[in-house]
Amino acid sequence: MYSQHETNPHFLPQPPHPQHDTHQPRFPPQPRPSRHDRPQPAIPPKTRPHGKRRGEMPPPHEPEQQQGQGQQRPSPLPVPVSATGKTRPVAWIIAAFCTLFWIIVIVAGLAVLIIYLVYRPRLPKFDISTATLNAAYLDMGYLLNADLTILANFTNPNKKVSVDFSYAIMDLYYESNLLATRYVEPFTAHRAQSIFEDIHMVTSQVRLPIAQSQDLTRQMSSGRVSFVVKGLFRARSNLGRVLRYSYWLYTHCTITLTGPPSGVLISKKCTTKR
Repeated sequence: MYSQHETNPHFLPQPPHPQHDTHQPRFPPQPRPSRHDRPQPAIPPKTRPHGKRRGEMPPPHEPEQQQGQGQQRPSPLPVPVSATGKTRPVAWIIAAFCTLFWIIVIVAGLAVLIIYLVYRPRLPKFDISTATLNAAYLDMGYLLNADLTILANFTNPNKKVSVDFSYAIMDLYYESNLLATRYVEPFTAHRAQSIFEDIHMVTSQVRLPIAQSQDLTRQMSSGRVSFVVKGLFRARSNLGRVLRYSYWLYTHCTITLTGPPSGVLISKKCTTKR
């Protein structure tokens, strides 16, 4: 009786193994893409400046603007430059003129301040020392005739400055009516000096309104007559031998005298301003 034996697969003949080629790559080579198959970078479209034709090159003095993050932004302030990139001569001349102007202004201001601190100039003063009402009466009740003598005092309070009075006029008023005008001869008030001028004012047949005529009659009866003296002076202060400056002075005095004749000064109030 025939018995069938199972064959062990380990004992079966094995097929020959193919030899390993060391020069053969592990992965099959990939085909290289051609030049036409490579991805091309995106090129932004070129804008053509206004007024230029296609293919026209820019002039050599107009540099092309560089695109990208390194491009400089234009300055908001205009800079006066010439075609070669240098500052124009006109700009240098203007800058030099402005600098010289401000230097002159500063130096002049310092000079005025120093002169003021050294000399300390002050305005002259005007005052009425005495006054005499020699006569005053009304013709026909409204025509005024008066004779008034004033001793004016011009004082220079400066210790380092002399003052020249080249023009001086004194006016006599009763309320708002001009009675007389007197011109004073030019004179000089030296340092810390007072000059006295005797001013004689005479009025004749000056018409007064009825209301003012009645007021004047009442004042002469009561023994208190009021007049107004106004002065206009042209003065010049001498700060040394070189520095001089002129100005106008205005004075206003209100005086009260006793009744005529031989009326004397009772009260006064004087102000002087430029």
